[in-house]
Amino acid sequence: MNHTAESFSITIRRATRADLPAIVRLLADDPLGSQREAYRDPLPEAYYHAFAAIDADPRQELIVVEHDGAVIGTLQLTFIPGLSFQGGTRAQIEAVRVDRDVRSHGIGGRLFEWAIGRAREQGCRLVQLTTNASRADAQRFYERLGFVASHVGMKLDLEA
Repeated sequence: MNHTAESFSITIRRATRADLPAIVRLLADDPLGSQREAYRDPLPEAYYHAFAAIDADPRQELIVVEHDGAVIGTLQLTFIPGLSFQGGTRAQIEAVRVDRDVRSHGIGGRLFEWAIGRAREQGCRLVQLTTNASRADAQRFYERLGFVASHVGMKLDLEA
């Protein structure tokens, strides 16, 4: 696909159960994702159970970007109420992926513009995300969007 950002006609919408294979394909299509995702036919039932839980939770939005009928991007947006920031709500962005064939064409920027706008609609005080330390390109992308590496993220793998 040879397109400029302006030539892409995209739709950004909530994911449906039918989108799961395309979403998992995107999640698995990089060195980190290929180690932790199980993209195969049929998909493991755990993905469908997770989708049902996300879809039933009003504070969760699993989002896809569609172009010419194909899912080319995804992210999960979570609204987290809290006491800090004087009771401010945060929007957490997770599992961001854009299909490798359309990267560097403005799709990610448009997806983040949409997500940040959605966070504003929900009255969020801030938008936050984490990215793996090995994802230098993603870090540069987030910095260009105005995100600041202000905290140290730490995780505990409960299955290790």
